[in-house]
Amino acid sequence: MRSKGMLTLGFALLIGLASGQAAASASTVYAPTATTTPTPSTSATATPPAEDEGEGGDPADEVNVPFAATLAAPKFQLPFPCGQSWTGNSSNSSAHRSYEIDWNRGSTADADLGDTVVAAAAGTVVISAHQGSTNGYGNLVKIDHGGGYTSFYAHLNSRVVSAGAKVSQGQKIGTVGKTSKPGNNISPHLHFEIRKGSSYPSNIQKAVFNGVTFGYPNQTVTSKNCGGGGGTPGNPETPASVCGSGFKVIDQQALGTAGTVYLTYNSANGQNCVATLKKTSLGTKTAASAFLEVQGKTRATDSGNFTYYAGPVKATASGKCVKWGGKAGTATYTSPFEHCD
Repeated sequence: MRSKGMLTLGFALLIGLASGQAAASASTVYAPTATTTPTPSTSATATPPAEDEGEGGDPADEVNVPFAATLAAPKFQLPFPCGQSWTGNSSNSSAHRSYEIDWNRGSTADADLGDTVVAAAAGTVVISAHQGSTNGYGNLVKIDHGGGYTSFYAHLNSRVVSAGAKVSQGQKIGTVGKTSKPGNNISPHLHFEIRKGSSYPSNIQKAVFNGVTFGYPNQTVTSKNCGGGGGTPGNPETPASVCGSGFKVIDQQALGTAGTVYLTYNSANGQNCVATLKKTSLGTKTAASAFLEVQGKTRATDSGNFTYYAGPVKATASGKCVKWGGKAGTATYTSPFEHCD
Protein backbone atom coordinates (compact mmCIF):
# COMPACT_ATOMS: atom_id res chain seq x y z
CA MET A 1 0.00 0.00 0.00
CA ARG A 2 1.22 3.56 -0.68
CA SER A 3 1.90 6.36 1.80
CA LYS A 4 -0.50 9.29 1.78
CA GLY A 5 1.87 11.61 3.68
CA MET A 6 4.36 11.74 6.47
CA LEU A 7 2.36 12.50 9.63
CA THR A 8 3.03 9.58 11.97
CA LEU A 9 0.59 8.45 14.59
CA GLY A 10 1.61 5.83 17.12
CA PHE A 11 -1.04 3.50 18.39
CA ALA A 12 -1.21 0.14 20.10
CA LEU A 13 -3.05 -2.56 18.18
CA LEU A 14 -4.83 -5.53 19.72
CA ILE A 15 -5.73 -8.29 17.26
CA GLY A 16 -8.38 -10.86 18.19
CA LEU A 17 -7.26 -14.40 17.34
CA ALA A 18 -9.38 -17.54 17.52
CA SER A 19 -7.50 -18.70 20.63
CA GLY A 20 -7.60 -15.39 22.50
CA GLN A 21 -6.02 -11.96 22.33
CA ALA A 22 -2.47 -11.36 21.13
CA ALA A 23 -0.78 -8.02 21.68
CA ALA A 24 0.84 -6.29 18.72
CA SER A 25 3.50 -3.62 18.92
CA ALA A 26 2.92 0.09 18.39
CA SER A 27 2.10 0.84 14.76
CA THR A 28 2.44 3.66 12.28
CA VAL A 29 -0.04 5.10 9.83
CA TYR A 30 0.43 7.94 7.39
CA ALA A 31 -1.94 10.84 6.98
CA PRO A 32 -1.99 13.31 4.08
CA THR A 33 -0.36 16.73 4.28
CA ALA A 34 -1.22 19.82 2.31
CA THR A 35 2.06 19.80 0.41
CA THR A 36 2.52 16.11 -0.38
CA THR A 37 1.14 14.48 -3.50
CA PRO A 38 1.17 10.69 -3.14
CA THR A 39 2.94 8.80 -5.90
CA PRO A 40 1.87 5.16 -6.13
CA SER A 41 4.05 2.31 -7.32
CA THR A 42 3.50 1.47 -10.97
CA SER A 43 6.61 -0.67 -11.24
CA ALA A 44 6.84 -4.29 -10.19
CA THR A 45 10.21 -3.52 -8.57
CA ALA A 46 9.32 -0.34 -6.69
CA THR A 47 9.11 -0.54 -2.89
CA PRO A 48 6.73 2.03 -1.35
CA PRO A 49 7.14 3.18 2.27
CA ALA A 50 5.72 0.73 4.80
CA GLU A 51 2.34 1.43 6.37
CA ASP A 52 0.57 -0.37 9.17
CA GLU A 53 -3.06 -1.03 8.29
CA GLY A 54 -3.73 -2.43 11.74
CA GLU A 55 -5.18 -5.55 10.14
CA GLY A 56 -4.98 -9.21 10.90
CA GLY A 57 -6.49 -12.14 12.72
CA ASP A 58 -9.02 -14.76 11.82
CA PRO A 59 -12.52 -13.20 11.93
CA ALA A 60 -15.39 -15.58 12.63
CA ASP A 61 -17.47 -16.68 9.65
CA GLU A 62 -21.07 -15.44 9.50
CA VAL A 63 -22.27 -18.68 7.90
CA ASN A 64 -20.96 -22.23 8.06
CA VAL A 65 -20.17 -24.18 4.89
CA PRO A 66 -19.79 -27.98 5.15
CA PHE A 67 -16.22 -29.04 4.43
CA ALA A 68 -15.85 -30.50 0.94
CA ALA A 69 -12.49 -32.03 0.11
CA THR A 70 -11.01 -31.23 -3.28
CA LEU A 71 -8.17 -32.91 -5.14
CA ALA A 72 -6.42 -29.67 -6.01
CA ALA A 73 -6.43 -25.97 -5.23
CA PRO A 74 -9.04 -23.82 -6.99
CA LYS A 75 -7.87 -22.27 -10.24
CA PHE A 76 -7.58 -18.75 -8.90
CA GLN A 77 -7.58 -15.72 -11.17
CA LEU A 78 -6.76 -12.09 -10.39
CA PRO A 79 -9.55 -10.48 -8.30
CA PHE A 80 -10.15 -7.84 -10.98
CA PRO A 81 -12.04 -7.79 -14.30
CA CYS A 82 -10.60 -9.39 -17.41
CA GLY A 83 -7.76 -7.48 -19.09
CA GLN A 84 -6.99 -5.05 -16.27
CA SER A 85 -3.36 -4.76 -15.05
CA TRP A 86 -2.68 -4.27 -11.34
CA THR A 87 0.52 -3.93 -9.33
CA GLY A 88 0.71 -6.09 -6.21
CA ASN A 89 3.03 -5.60 -3.24
CA SER A 90 3.44 -7.94 -0.29
CA SER A 91 6.18 -6.10 1.60
CA ASN A 92 5.04 -2.48 1.98
CA SER A 93 2.81 -2.95 5.04
CA SER A 94 4.11 -3.71 8.52
CA ALA A 95 0.76 -5.43 9.17
CA HIS A 96 1.57 -8.17 6.68
CA ARG A 97 2.74 -11.44 8.21
CA SER A 98 3.09 -13.71 5.22
CA TYR A 99 1.92 -13.73 1.58
CA GLU A 100 -0.78 -11.05 1.72
CA ILE A 101 -0.90 -8.73 -1.31
CA ASP A 102 -1.96 -5.07 -1.57
CA TRP A 103 -3.14 -4.11 -5.08
CA ASN A 104 -3.10 -0.72 -6.84
CA ARG A 105 -3.02 0.44 -10.45
CA GLY A 106 -3.76 4.18 -10.52
CA SER A 107 -1.32 7.06 -10.87
CA THR A 108 -2.65 8.97 -7.84
CA ALA A 109 -3.49 7.91 -4.29
CA ASP A 110 -7.27 7.87 -4.82
CA ALA A 111 -7.29 6.71 -8.44
CA ASP A 112 -8.45 3.18 -7.62
CA LEU A 113 -11.29 4.17 -5.28
CA GLY A 114 -14.50 2.48 -6.45
CA ASP A 115 -12.86 0.14 -8.99
CA THR A 116 -14.55 -3.24 -9.37
CA VAL A 117 -13.37 -6.25 -7.33
CA VAL A 118 -14.40 -9.73 -8.49
CA ALA A 119 -14.24 -13.23 -7.03
CA ALA A 120 -10.90 -14.92 -7.68
CA ALA A 121 -12.66 -18.30 -7.79
CA ALA A 122 -16.17 -19.66 -7.36
CA GLY A 123 -17.44 -20.37 -3.86
CA THR A 124 -19.72 -19.35 -1.02
CA VAL A 125 -19.52 -15.99 0.74
CA VAL A 126 -18.96 -16.70 4.45
CA ILE A 127 -18.26 -13.11 5.56
CA SER A 128 -19.66 -9.89 4.13
CA ALA A 129 -19.43 -7.27 6.85
CA HIS A 130 -17.64 -4.18 8.10
CA GLN A 131 -15.26 -5.40 10.77
CA GLY A 132 -15.44 -2.10 12.66
CA SER A 133 -13.06 -2.02 15.61
CA THR A 134 -12.47 -5.77 15.51
CA ASN A 135 -9.52 -5.55 13.11
CA GLY A 136 -8.19 -3.40 10.32
CA TYR A 137 -9.93 -5.18 7.46
CA GLY A 138 -12.78 -2.67 7.25
CA ASN A 139 -15.36 -3.83 4.71
CA LEU A 140 -14.45 -7.49 4.25
CA VAL A 141 -15.66 -10.24 1.94
CA LYS A 142 -14.43 -13.77 2.59
CA ILE A 143 -15.20 -16.61 0.17
CA ASP A 144 -15.02 -20.33 0.96
CA HIS A 145 -13.88 -22.29 -2.11
CA GLY A 146 -14.00 -25.80 -0.63
CA GLY A 147 -11.19 -28.08 0.42
CA GLY A 148 -10.16 -25.63 3.15
CA TYR A 149 -9.34 -22.83 0.69
CA THR A 150 -10.65 -19.31 1.32
CA SER A 151 -9.94 -15.86 -0.11
CA PHE A 152 -10.08 -12.47 1.65
CA TYR A 153 -10.94 -9.09 0.06
CA ALA A 154 -10.40 -6.25 2.55
CA HIS A 155 -10.79 -2.44 2.85
CA LEU A 156 -13.65 -2.49 0.31
CA ASN A 157 -15.53 0.73 -0.35
CA SER A 158 -18.71 -1.27 -0.98
CA ARG A 159 -19.89 -4.89 -0.79
CA VAL A 160 -22.45 -6.20 -3.30
CA VAL A 161 -22.79 -9.78 -2.04
CA SER A 162 -24.22 -11.13 1.21
CA ALA A 163 -23.04 -13.90 3.51
CA GLY A 164 -24.39 -17.22 2.27
CA ALA A 165 -24.45 -16.17 -1.40
CA LYS A 166 -23.01 -18.47 -4.07
CA VAL A 167 -20.64 -16.58 -6.37
CA SER A 168 -19.00 -17.54 -9.63
CA GLN A 169 -15.45 -16.76 -10.68
CA GLY A 170 -15.29 -13.20 -12.02
CA GLN A 171 -18.54 -12.12 -10.37
CA LYS A 172 -18.45 -8.63 -8.87
CA ILE A 173 -18.30 -8.75 -5.06
CA GLY A 174 -17.45 -5.13 -4.21
CA THR A 175 -15.30 -2.10 -4.99
CA VAL A 176 -11.83 -0.94 -4.00
CA GLY A 177 -11.82 1.26 -0.90
CA LYS A 178 -9.95 2.43 2.19
CA THR A 179 -12.15 1.27 5.07
CA SER A 180 -10.31 0.14 8.20
CA LYS A 181 -10.40 0.57 11.99
CA PRO A 182 -11.56 3.94 13.32
CA GLY A 183 -8.64 6.36 13.18
CA ASN A 184 -6.71 4.48 10.50
CA ASN A 185 -6.02 6.72 7.51
CA ILE A 186 -5.08 4.52 4.55
CA SER A 187 -5.12 5.10 0.83
CA PRO A 188 -7.46 3.05 -1.40
CA HIS A 189 -6.23 -0.44 -2.30
CA LEU A 190 -7.37 -4.05 -2.22
CA HIS A 191 -5.85 -6.23 0.49
CA PHE A 192 -6.04 -9.80 -0.82
CA GLU A 193 -5.23 -13.16 0.75
CA ILE A 194 -5.55 -16.83 -0.07
CA ARG A 195 -5.68 -19.16 2.94
CA LYS A 196 -5.89 -22.89 3.49
CA GLY A 197 -6.91 -24.29 6.86
CA SER A 198 -7.41 -22.43 10.11
CA SER A 199 -3.99 -22.00 11.74
CA TYR A 200 -3.48 -18.24 11.31
CA PRO A 201 -1.12 -16.82 10.06
CA SER A 202 0.65 -19.96 8.80
CA ASN A 203 -2.46 -20.76 6.71
CA ILE A 204 -1.82 -17.77 4.39
CA GLN A 205 -0.73 -19.24 1.06
CA LYS A 206 1.33 -17.95 -1.84
CA ALA A 207 -1.12 -16.58 -4.39
CA VAL A 208 -1.34 -18.34 -7.75
CA PHE A 209 -3.14 -16.60 -10.63
CA ASN A 210 -3.93 -18.37 -13.89
CA GLY A 211 -1.59 -21.17 -12.83
CA VAL A 212 1.40 -18.87 -12.14
CA THR A 213 2.67 -18.04 -8.64
CA PHE A 214 2.72 -14.32 -7.88
CA GLY A 215 6.24 -12.85 -8.15
CA TYR A 216 6.76 -11.91 -4.52
CA PRO A 217 7.33 -9.29 -3.23
CA ASN A 218 6.18 -7.12 -6.19
CA GLN A 219 4.68 -7.81 -9.59
CA THR A 220 2.33 -6.26 -12.14
CA VAL A 221 -0.21 -8.83 -13.33
CA THR A 222 -2.84 -8.71 -16.09
CA SER A 223 -6.16 -10.33 -15.20
CA LYS A 224 -7.27 -13.45 -17.03
CA ASN A 225 -10.49 -13.54 -14.97
CA CYS A 226 -12.55 -13.74 -18.13
CA GLY A 227 -15.46 -16.02 -17.31
CA GLY A 228 -14.08 -19.41 -18.27
CA GLY A 229 -11.91 -18.34 -21.19
CA GLY A 230 -13.56 -16.14 -23.78
CA GLY A 231 -17.10 -15.67 -22.53
CA THR A 232 -18.68 -13.19 -20.17
CA PRO A 233 -16.72 -12.21 -17.01
CA GLY A 234 -18.31 -13.99 -14.07
CA ASN A 235 -20.18 -16.49 -16.26
CA PRO A 236 -18.61 -19.98 -16.30
CA GLU A 237 -20.06 -20.70 -19.74
CA THR A 238 -18.89 -19.56 -23.18
CA PRO A 239 -20.57 -19.67 -26.60
CA ALA A 240 -18.42 -22.71 -27.43
CA SER A 241 -19.32 -24.56 -24.24
CA VAL A 242 -23.05 -23.94 -24.82
CA CYS A 243 -23.17 -24.70 -28.55
CA GLY A 244 -20.54 -27.44 -28.56
CA SER A 245 -17.28 -28.36 -30.23
CA GLY A 246 -16.68 -26.89 -33.68
CA PHE A 247 -18.93 -23.84 -33.31
CA LYS A 248 -17.19 -20.49 -33.80
CA VAL A 249 -18.62 -17.04 -33.01
CA ILE A 250 -19.42 -15.14 -36.22
CA ASP A 251 -21.55 -12.35 -34.71
CA GLN A 252 -22.65 -11.03 -31.34
CA GLN A 253 -24.83 -8.30 -29.85
CA ALA A 254 -24.81 -6.80 -26.36
CA LEU A 255 -28.14 -6.88 -24.53
CA GLY A 256 -27.57 -3.73 -22.52
CA THR A 257 -25.62 -4.67 -19.39
CA ALA A 258 -27.65 -7.84 -18.78
CA GLY A 259 -26.05 -10.17 -21.31
CA THR A 260 -24.81 -10.87 -24.83
CA VAL A 261 -26.39 -12.96 -27.57
CA TYR A 262 -24.00 -14.89 -29.84
CA LEU A 263 -24.43 -16.34 -33.33
CA THR A 264 -22.05 -19.21 -34.04
CA TYR A 265 -21.41 -21.45 -37.05
CA ASN A 266 -19.98 -24.93 -37.49
CA SER A 267 -18.42 -25.31 -40.92
CA ALA A 268 -18.18 -29.08 -40.52
CA ASN A 269 -21.96 -29.62 -40.45
CA GLY A 270 -23.34 -26.33 -41.81
CA GLN A 271 -25.22 -25.53 -38.61
CA ASN A 272 -25.76 -22.19 -36.92
CA CYS A 273 -26.25 -21.97 -33.17
CA VAL A 274 -27.50 -19.08 -31.01
CA ALA A 275 -26.88 -18.68 -27.27
CA THR A 276 -27.57 -15.81 -24.88
CA LEU A 277 -25.08 -15.51 -22.00
CA LYS A 278 -26.13 -13.53 -18.95
CA LYS A 279 -23.93 -10.88 -17.31
CA THR A 280 -26.06 -10.07 -14.27
CA SER A 281 -27.95 -12.15 -11.68
CA LEU A 282 -25.51 -14.97 -12.37
CA GLY A 283 -26.44 -18.18 -10.61
CA THR A 284 -30.02 -16.95 -10.15
CA LYS A 285 -32.81 -17.92 -12.52
CA THR A 286 -33.97 -14.87 -14.47
CA ALA A 287 -35.70 -14.38 -17.81
CA ALA A 288 -33.59 -14.89 -20.92
CA SER A 289 -34.11 -16.21 -24.43
CA ALA A 290 -32.35 -17.09 -27.68
CA PHE A 291 -33.83 -17.68 -31.12
CA LEU A 292 -32.75 -18.69 -34.61
CA GLU A 293 -34.81 -18.48 -37.81
CA VAL A 294 -33.59 -19.86 -41.12
CA GLN A 295 -35.19 -17.94 -43.98
CA GLY A 296 -38.28 -19.82 -45.19
CA LYS A 297 -38.51 -21.97 -42.07
CA THR A 298 -40.17 -21.71 -38.65
CA ARG A 299 -38.30 -19.82 -35.93
CA ALA A 300 -36.87 -21.92 -33.09
CA THR A 301 -36.72 -20.32 -29.63
CA ASP A 302 -35.43 -21.22 -26.18
CA SER A 303 -37.11 -19.00 -23.60
CA GLY A 304 -37.49 -19.20 -19.84
CA ASN A 305 -35.72 -18.52 -16.55
CA PHE A 306 -32.06 -19.48 -16.59
CA THR A 307 -29.07 -19.21 -14.25
CA TYR A 308 -26.34 -18.52 -16.84
CA TYR A 309 -27.58 -18.82 -20.44
CA ALA A 310 -30.43 -19.43 -22.85
CA GLY A 311 -29.97 -21.87 -25.73
CA PRO A 312 -28.47 -23.53 -27.57
CA VAL A 313 -30.78 -23.08 -30.55
CA LYS A 314 -29.42 -24.89 -33.61
CA ALA A 315 -30.47 -25.20 -37.25
CA THR A 316 -28.85 -26.23 -40.52
CA ALA A 317 -28.42 -23.06 -42.55
CA SER A 318 -25.57 -23.59 -45.00
CA GLY A 319 -26.07 -21.24 -47.95
CA LYS A 320 -29.18 -19.66 -46.39
CA CYS A 321 -29.89 -16.35 -44.61
CA VAL A 322 -30.67 -16.39 -40.90
CA LYS A 323 -32.41 -14.09 -38.46
CA TRP A 324 -31.23 -14.40 -34.86
CA GLY A 325 -31.39 -12.68 -31.50
CA GLY A 326 -32.36 -12.97 -27.88
CA LYS A 327 -33.27 -11.29 -24.62
CA ALA A 328 -31.67 -10.72 -21.21
CA GLY A 329 -33.18 -8.47 -18.58
CA THR A 330 -35.28 -5.89 -20.40
CA ALA A 331 -33.03 -5.71 -23.47
CA THR A 332 -33.85 -7.57 -26.69
CA TYR A 333 -32.21 -7.91 -30.09
CA THR A 334 -33.56 -9.13 -33.43
CA SER A 335 -31.28 -9.14 -36.46
CA PRO A 336 -32.35 -8.77 -40.07
CA PHE A 337 -31.91 -11.76 -42.35
CA GLU A 338 -28.16 -11.92 -42.82
CA HIS A 339 -25.08 -14.18 -42.96
CA CYS A 340 -26.38 -15.73 -46.15
CA ASP A 341 -23.23 -17.57 -47.22
